[in-house]
Amino acid sequence: MNQFEKDVQSKRNDAVDSGVGFGVSFLFFFIMFVIATVIKMMGS
Repeated sequence: MNQFEKDVQSKRNDAVDSGVGFGVSFLFFFIMFVIATVIKMMGS
């Protein structure tokens, strides 16, 4: 075992970080979709 495996920087669960990343990216694209839909509805 090398020194990096013994002295990890973060002991948090990777699944939590993955879930947060997925949620943030999902919200970003959802907001972009809503903005595009509103602009399209205002144009027609």
